Amino acid sequence: MAYIMLTLLIGMVLGVISVASNPSPYFAALGLVLVAGVGCGVLMGHGGSFLSLVLFLIYLGGMLVVFAYCAALAAEPYPEAWGEWSVLGSVLGYLLLVFGGVSWFWGGWYEGAWVPVDELIEFSVVAADSGGVALMYSLGGGLLVVSAWVLLLTLLVVLELTRGLARGA
Repeated sequence: MAYIMLTLLIGMVLGVISVASNPSPYFAALGLVLVAGVGCGVLMGHGGSFLSLVLFLIYLGGMLVVFAYCAALAAEPYPEAWGEWSVLGSVLGYLLLVFGGVSWFWGGWYEGAWVPVDELIEFSVVAADSGGVALMYSLGGGLLVVSAWVLLLTLLVVLELTRGLARGA
């Protein structure tokens, strides 16, 4: 299980680097899909299957539709690819930052950080997933409402920005 989690976390770091280097909106969207999918895998590995399902459905179902609409309106005829020198320079810079952070914090990693949630509990009345769902809706209810409003506001702002000054007849 530790090797699967390590592979997922490396995939998450590479996906974040592909989004941050941002060669073109198309490749950034591919990186976002990679980060969302791998993040859901990490959450499922640590016992949050409901939360990962919510993340996957809301993020990929909602935000990528808005991104696809905006990318179709602002399409580039010749987008930059990952093989160009400017993009490779930024990717190498981000990789150096990641390796610098790993070497800086290397002594702080412990064996217990790799153990999933339900692996050490033999007899439990409440599973970690259902307890997390109850916590998300009880104490995190206000944050869920604020997040929904922020997503709606983001949708409206992006649609207004892509519309520009063109008015319909």
